[in-house]
Amino acid sequence: MADGAEDGELTVALPGPDGTPLHRKLSSELRAQILGRALAPGAQVPTEAELQERYGVSRSVVRQALAALEQEGLVERRRGRGTTVRERGELHRLVQRVPGLSTQVEDGGVHVSTQVLELGPEPASEATGALGSGRVLRMRRLRSAGGEPLAVIETWLPEEFGDLTAEELTDASLHATIRRRFGTRIVAGKRQVRAVGADTETAELLQVPVGTPALLLEGTSTDEAARPVEVFRTWHRADRVVFDINVVREPDATGPGDAFTGLRAQATPTPDAGGTAGLRARLNALAREMLDLSQQLERADHR
Repeated sequence: MADGAEDGELTVALPGPDGTPLHRKLSSELRAQILGRALAPGAQVPTEAELQERYGVSRSVVRQALAALEQEGLVERRRGRGTTVRERGELHRLVQRVPGLSTQVEDGGVHVSTQVLELGPEPASEATGALGSGRVLRMRRLRSAGGEPLAVIETWLPEEFGDLTAEELTDASLHATIRRRFGTRIVAGKRQVRAVGADTETAELLQVPVGTPALLLEGTSTDEAARPVEVFRTWHRADRVVFDINVVREPDATGPGDAFTGLRAQATPTPDAGGTAGLRARLNALAREMLDLSQQLERADHR
């Protein structure tokens, strides 16, 4: 807290390093409130006078900050109605589902476009060990909806997929393309979710300020023989994409904590499992992934 400018009232100290212009500090504070839903879609933003008093800044600082947020599409300013948080359609993704962002969003009736930014071989990287391939194919793509960027995807594939072209991956699902071209069906995998700040390059592609919170989904995907065929990292715009999680309870659970205890006790699926046993193994693997994800999100909520 800091002393008020004229009336002796206490004002809220704006975050940010010394030397940062006040209007940028104020826009960062309001942006965080909007993205964190302290100011929900449709909510009225405090008036210019209220912001002046609360943060101990001048009217020109307030107006510059609000103008920046309006330019980003986070708020709407209308004469006679003040400033409100812009209503933005949220796109939902079930993170435990194998189909990717484009498939899930398009299943909901929203068209997603895909631009291939980079595509080429890579001789050595962290992905080569995970994929068991001496060389890998690396690609970067940009997903957009309604002309607005949603996600930046970085993917590595085994060298057997090396003749994939940018043309066939433009506005297309990678998983569907791999299945059509090579007969490889991705059926499982492991996922992790992290909250990160967008770096300069990612922020430019997503059209957000540097440091804006992004949802990073990363992991590996496997085929029906449990062979790893994909390593990926996807940065999602946190103001447009929402991660959904379906929570399930084991049928034999008897207490509040027994469902998760049962999930931990499941056996690891074997690559050659088939029939009913194979299905049960894949379901158990999916349950463990959901547990890991829910625990990560719970830890994030308490930070």
